[in-house]
Amino acid sequence: MTPTRQATVRLTQFAHGGGCACKIPPGELEEVVSGLTVPQLAGGDTPLLVGLSTGDDAAVVTLPGRPDTAMVCTADFFTPVVDDPYDWGRIAAANALSDVYAMGGRPVLAVNLLAWPRDRLPFDLAREVLRGGLDIATEAGCHVGGGHSVDDPEPKYGMAVTGIADPGRLLRNDAGRPGTPLSLTKPLGLGVLNNRHKVTGERFEQAVATMTALNREASEAALAAGATCATDVTGFGFLGHLHKLAKASGVTAVVDTAAVPYLDGAREAVRDGFVSGGTRRNLEWVAPHTEFGTTDADTRLLLADAQTSGGLLVAGEVPGAPVVGELVPRGSHTVVLR
Repeated sequence: MTPTRQATVRLTQFAHGGGCACKIPPGELEEVVSGLTVPQLAGGDTPLLVGLSTGDDAAVVTLPGRPDTAMVCTADFFTPVVDDPYDWGRIAAANALSDVYAMGGRPVLAVNLLAWPRDRLPFDLAREVLRGGLDIATEAGCHVGGGHSVDDPEPKYGMAVTGIADPGRLLRNDAGRPGTPLSLTKPLGLGVLNNRHKVTGERFEQAVATMTALNREASEAALAAGATCATDVTGFGFLGHLHKLAKASGVTAVVDTAAVPYLDGAREAVRDGFVSGGTRRNLEWVAPHTEFGTTDADTRLLLADAQTSGGLLVAGEVPGAPVVGELVPRGSHTVVLR
């Protein structure tokens, strides 16, 4: 924890929520999209490999005349998660690119998505946000080709990203199999630290470093290890994304709660009450599908914590990442905590 950096504008005060915690609650979103189907286009030569049905991280189609190449498409944007505009841009870009990495792809082209209260915030701050996004995309080897902006009462930023992948080596959330270990490539606790930052102005360098770290190496390591199933951990929390993976794969995920890593200061933030409404909604949503056992209340909240630009949750062992559980045959719950 470091002292607050002096700033003329606190961006987080212009947002009703922060980062991925501002997402529509998962239970409500499921109701919205239920019954919607995406038909294969008649006569189309670009089959849809991954679409809406499993709630995966991105959509995937094969390219016309290129059955060995798949196109991965995603979009992600959110309200300010930190006060520093450059850091917010970096975090939002890393988060958007993560969806491509979570599918086993490589991002190649992004366009900016910017909403800005032009009468309330100066445009030099927006320039810093865009500069942060550009720097992270450049680090990822991904072109940024412009974008779209709107005048909005609340600032929002993110990217629509297109990537490529080998259609035979995708990381999907419906490909988990019993007997496979679960690895987590970034620690949890981003949501509660971000919420503490929003309320108090305290700056958490460990959280910023985690959120701006690309998931590129984790994705490459998962593919090299032969993994076929993964997702990233963002707004629905570790438990929420694990539930979606287990449900889509027809398995149960057993979690060793003592093996799950957390950022420094995360437990203290929960103890001191810096828990977002999004995190509490996540926990409420997954509760009917989770066997909590003797897991204490604070740990349950941390496992449901709404992450922003979190790590990859991989069905398989990833070098350097802790194994936090395993997949077993489907039982009465999709998630079991031990």
